[in-house]
Amino acid sequence: MDVILLERVEKLGAIGDVVKVKDGFARNYLLPNKKALRANEANRKVFEANRARIEAENANRRGEAEKEAKSFKDASVTIIRQASNVGQLYGSVAVRDLVDALNDAGHKVSKAAVVLDRPIKAIGVYEVKVALHPEVSVPVKVNVARSPEEAEMQAAGVDVMAQVFEEGRDQGGFTEDYDAHAEPGSTAEVREEQAEA
Repeated sequence: MDVILLERVEKLGAIGDVVKVKDGFARNYLLPNKKALRANEANRKVFEANRARIEAENANRRGEAEKEAKSFKDASVTIIRQASNVGQLYGSVAVRDLVDALNDAGHKVSKAAVVLDRPIKAIGVYEVKVALHPEVSVPVKVNVARSPEEAEMQAAGVDVMAQVFEEGRDQGGFTEDYDAHAEPGSTAEVREEQAEA
């Protein structure tokens, strides 16, 4: 289906471009969200008659978005989640979690503005794009950690998981003393009690 874009759409085109898109994308996203018109003669005439007004409104919205983008300078949010010893989250951090964290930090954003390619499933520091306008987007640093202390370490640039494994290796951790004469399945504490008896 050919459509006339009423605003810039990433990977498609700018205002006024006539582009060919799949029918479902046009019917389910572009047309209902008033991002495009069907490309027929009547709509082309309507668009050309209103082109100056549409471009002026877009410029005003872009200007407001650029002002708002200044408030996002060096914006970052910390999200505390439970995770396994290897850093895998029990669950994931999705768009709604990021929207809630940003709103709590004083940045009013909608779900549609947060661009998250895939859910965050491990602890670490991530950069997420927030699109305030089709032509204005800002990066937000998202720090996902198991505790506030761990979040501070990650913010300082420390690789928490590498440090945990280094500490474990230095202390001989993550290994259990091996006793060839122990009963199968018995733990070190049980073997100590048996040795004392």
